[in-house]
Order: sequence, then structure tokens, then C-alpha cells
Amino acid sequence: MSFRCEPKTGAAFSAKGKDVSVGGMFLESAESPAFGTELTLVGLLPGAKKDLRLPAVVRWNKPGGFGVQFGLLGALETHVLSELMKEP
Repeated sequence: MSFRCEPKTGAAFSAKGKDVSVGGMFLESAESPAFGTELTLVGLLPGAKKDLRLPAVVRWNKPGGFGVQFGLLGALETHVLSELMKEP
């Protein structure tokens, strides 16, 4: 899953979503936003008909990517993420 990461301040950048759960996700990226950076992740998830906007906060970094915790999600976003958890 490809995402456009839009920080509250600074330039947007691309990342690839991995290890997604209802609570958060790991994003592969050359960028390394600081702990606590607020982002909006914009992307088309399987099962969605349009790009979703997922609020998130960076919780950890490692070489090649970073982990985020999702903020308050709506019913549609929660449903799409929970359906992803069912896929093998």
C-alpha cells in the first residue's frame, strides 16, 4: 500500500505501508520523521473506493522506516483496516 505522508509542517513524502493493524502501521520510507510528528496518511486501501485520510503520530524510527499510531478514525477507515486484518 502506497501512501502520501502529509506532515502538519514540512513537505509531503511517499511511504509504503507494511504490518498494518487497527492501531497503527510500519511505513517503509527514506524519510525519518521525528518521534511525535503528526501526519496524515493519504492512500487507497484495498476495499475502499476512494483515498482514505488516516491521522497518525510517529511513535518510533528505525533505518528504512518508521512506525505510526493512528489517531481518531471514522467508521469507514476502521472497517477497511479491520477487513485488511482478515486477509491471509
